[in-house]
Amino acid sequence: MGNRYFQLAREAIENAEQLASTGQHGLQQQIEVAKNNLSAAFHQSSSAEKEQLTAYQQTIQELSQESSNKPF
Repeated sequence: MGNRYFQLAREAIENAEQLASTGQHGLQQQIEVAKNNLSAAFHQSSSAEKEQLTAYQQTIQELSQESSNKPF
């Protein structure tokens, strides 16, 4: 899988997961980066990549819901 946008999306998801697990600031911003990268990647992806991107999208939705439920 040589799709650069796919790689960027994967990295953004991994970064968001790391921020969520450590409780560091910047999770919302990283979620937005991941969403943008997912969108860009989807248009340039093969069928197999699209399946993985769909799973990544689910992960980001879960992280987004979890972060919005946390008190500030």
